Amino acid sequence: MSAAGEVTFCAQHPERETSLRCNRCDRYMCPACAVQTPVGYRCRECVRAQEERFFSGTNVDYAVVFLVCAAGGALVRLVSGFLPLLFLIILTVPAGGAIGTLALQLSGRRRGRWSGRVAAAGAVAGSLVFGISVYALIIAGVLAATVYGRYRMRI
Repeated sequence: MSAAGEVTFCAQHPERETSLRCNRCDRYMCPACAVQTPVGYRCRECVRAQEERFFSGTNVDYAVVFLVCAAGGALVRLVSGFLPLLFLIILTVPAGGAIGTLALQLSGRRRGRWSGRVAAAGAVAGSLVFGISVYALIIAGVLAATVYGRYRMRI
């Protein structure tokens, strides 16, 4: 109920009574829709709008990221035939970091909402281009995890 005694409902769930409001747009929201932030509760739309400021990547950037990570993944897989598995796994982590850093630099350090996933998909696609085996899947997994780690937002 509001201060005047009227019953108010969530903007997203009109069947749920609530008195909780977004501290940015004053929209009514139920506890399921509320997102706790350091400055209070906000609705998901306001949080999403705030997050969009950090994402400046374009479709061209996604293509660059995918191609760079795919080429890097293929190169790592090509070199992998000459190294023992344990040694390769240890070297794949810094190789994935280097591939991710190169992709970030070539895309102008712009990130999109999906850049990390696109980079991981490119690394997997590139590392599986020469065939699928347990060996290749291990390489693909380690590469995908390390490349994706370069795109995590550190706020």
